[in-house]
Amino acid sequence: MKVLLLKDVYNLGRAGDVKKVANGYARNFLIPQKMAVLATAGATSHVERIKDSADKQRELVNEEMSGLATQIAGLELVFKAKVGESGKLFGSITQQMIADAISEKISAKVDRRWVEAQPLREAGDHKVKVRLTFDLVPEVKVTVESDVEEKVEEPEGKRNHPRKAEAKTEPVEETEAHAAEETPAAEV
Repeated sequence: MKVLLLKDVYNLGRAGDVKKVANGYARNFLIPQKMAVLATAGATSHVERIKDSADKQRELVNEEMSGLATQIAGLELVFKAKVGESGKLFGSITQQMIADAISEKISAKVDRRWVEAQPLREAGDHKVKVRLTFDLVPEVKVTVESDVEEKVEEPEGKRNHPRKAEAKTEPVEETEAHAAEETPAAEV
């Protein structure tokens, strides 16, 4: 089905473009959201007017968001998480966690849907894009570190588990006490 886009649609096109899309996508999403109309002869005659109004709207939004984009562009976020021996996380750093950390640092609301990243599941440095508008996409550096401090390795022979040590000492003490009690009774 061919549709005429009325608004910029990410991963599809800009306002005024005629695109061929799946019937269900057009009927169930684009047309009800008023992002597109069917590409009929009457609708395509309005393409230039749609493009002009969309360009003006895009400029206004870009001006509003440019200050926010400059604040976000230089950010470096550090997350502490439990990390396994292979460098994989137990859990993940989600879009919501990244959006909340950005919001906290710049004192402005950042929606989780603006963060373009799959959940981060490995330790290390990651570049995450934050899509503010169709044109403004600043990057944030996200570092995922282990929350456990590095432990000093002990030699295998010296490593004792506290419970195992207690378990070994208690029966020995009880056995000696019982032996001491039984000996006088046998003599009498």
